[in-house]
Amino acid sequence: MTKQILLAGVVGLAFAAASAAQAQSIDYGSLQTLFGEPVTTSATGTPQRSSEAPVDMTIITADDIKRSGATDLPTILSRVPGIDILNWSATQSDVSVNGYNSVDSSRLLVMINGREVYLSDFGYTAWENLPVQLSEIRQIEVVRGPNSALFGFNAVGGVINIITFNPKYDDVSGFDVHGGTQSSVGGSLLQTLHLGDRIATRLSAGAERQDQWTNSTAASQPWNARAAVDTVVTLGPKTDLRLEGSYARSADDELTPLGSFAQSLYITKSARATLASDTSFGAIQAQAYINNLQDEADSLDVKNQEIVASLQDLFKLDARNTFRVALEYRSTREDVAPTTNSAHISYSVWSPSAMWNFAATSRLSFTAAGRVDALSLQRTGLFPALIPQIDSDWNRSFAAFSANLGAVYKLTSEDTLRAAFARGVQVPTLVEYGALSSVRNPGPPPGGLALAGNPSLAPTIVTNYELSEDHALTRLHALIGVKVFYQQNSGILGKWDFAAPSVPGSATTVPLAEFDKVSDSDLVGFSLTASGKIAGGFHWSADTTYTNVVDQPYRGVDLVTRNVAFAKTTPKFRGNAAAGWSDSRWAVDGFLHYVSDSSEYNLAGTLAPEPAYATLGGRVGYKISDGLDVALSGQNLGTNHQLQGQPGNLLAERKVLVSVSKSW
Repeated sequence: MTKQILLAGVVGLAFAAASAAQAQSIDYGSLQTLFGEPVTTSATGTPQRSSEAPVDMTIITADDIKRSGATDLPTILSRVPGIDILNWSATQSDVSVNGYNSVDSSRLLVMINGREVYLSDFGYTAWENLPVQLSEIRQIEVVRGPNSALFGFNAVGGVINIITFNPKYDDVSGFDVHGGTQSSVGGSLLQTLHLGDRIATRLSAGAERQDQWTNSTAASQPWNARAAVDTVVTLGPKTDLRLEGSYARSADDELTPLGSFAQSLYITKSARATLASDTSFGAIQAQAYINNLQDEADSLDVKNQEIVASLQDLFKLDARNTFRVALEYRSTREDVAPTTNSAHISYSVWSPSAMWNFAATSRLSFTAAGRVDALSLQRTGLFPALIPQIDSDWNRSFAAFSANLGAVYKLTSEDTLRAAFARGVQVPTLVEYGALSSVRNPGPPPGGLALAGNPSLAPTIVTNYELSEDHALTRLHALIGVKVFYQQNSGILGKWDFAAPSVPGSATTVPLAEFDKVSDSDLVGFSLTASGKIAGGFHWSADTTYTNVVDQPYRGVDLVTRNVAFAKTTPKFRGNAAAGWSDSRWAVDGFLHYVSDSSEYNLAGTLAPEPAYATLGGRVGYKISDGLDVALSGQNLGTNHQLQGQPGNLLAERKVLVSVSKSW
């Protein structure tokens, strides 16, 4: 009854307060034409330039993606200020914002058209498994910092919001094929169809295959295949129904949080329905989606399902005040491995949220948002023998609050100031709560050791303060920016410590190695950016980001053993430089990415030096005729083999590709 009352209250508040509605347009092409540059509606629901949004955002356009010469998203993201990439194998990467990266990092919320695509079992993103073709992406919004209140569940480190072309407005069709070194071969196909005046749909499919990076233990040939359908049905002049479905399958030898490589086969399926309507009460949106994951890693068979439903209303009280109220429900369930189909762990979350955007003057705007995640945890089924836990240990719940505050001030026509405060909530993953539960090195109690979940875990809280300025050099057609930020991380979770179990054994049970809160951590940093255009078709950009992490381990905790020694594993500097030129036929682009030295975990679970490195990429493209292009591109061009992940193991290899693309 309480849940129904909460839902009615949120919706009733929107209806009672709204006196005028503002359309929430999804025609990004028209918005880009109107603003003269890419725009976002993700932060506040209203069109904004990225420089005017209340969050720290970079927009990667479809043209940026094409001219990158890359065939994977992590390479494209590595060229964004403040983004850290750890490349473990030919297709496995972890992405983070301003440090705190690790194997299967769970600090980043990744979405495709608002649907979460990070995998909720361990909270990470299998980038090679995402069911999206690069050629169907309109833009990628990269948001830095904790933004749970504005963007959603677990957006604590940052957000990657992938927005595809809308079949109602964008007639995007074509194919691309490419091949090159490492036995690389791949391609994709898109077709947009208009079925009468009311139905528009886009079908997409693609596949990739290549050799694994050379080493002595992993010799597989990673591959992936993916397909999706995106359909918009116009139900009325102001009402649309968007239906999306996807399927992806990928295989690789991947590094696991246990510190070893395992043969993995990911199978993901999704379906989503979104109903959007402009009414006299505001722009109302209702949506529901389901994500299914099957992860076959060696002897494990992980099955995870997530269902999310939400209702929101975006409305204006007057020309200066815009509000958004929403209620979201999610249910996440996973079979406990290795006792598959005999034990299950799950949680449900109710999340009311609200946002207020106030245009105080033509120069000053203010945004405030808040969100509450009320989580209920549950477990049912068998336990491995000798583990001293019972299902009722998981009968617990908690509520956590996240907030975003942002002020943007147009100091002059060339200077924009932004100040932001954010409090994000990182909920423990299903694995940390107990989706993996097994006895290792069995022996007579109190000997042996059990790998177990910890039902008492509370969220990690991430608090961020930021101040930035962007200055336009109008005469030089350039933009420079400076940003300083300070972040506090409270209650960081560390992985199992097999040498120091959390729960001692007894005469009838084995010791338990659990996830646990092991430290706090502070980060301070700054970022410098510059970009511009020069007459004759030239463009350029450069950036550098500095971060300094200070860990504060709890008494008696070894952060290295717990795999969260972020002060040692986070590089101090990362940066990029890019330049390009184009005319009616040719397009030439070059990219330099630099990362300073740090440390990283090797297969023995100890830290080893990670030398500083620089990568060089480039693309030369030629337009044969309208819609037909050929290109030569390359990544890691500076060396045959380079360490970009785990010391002493797989090394990134030089990659050169020839591609042909055709659009119609």
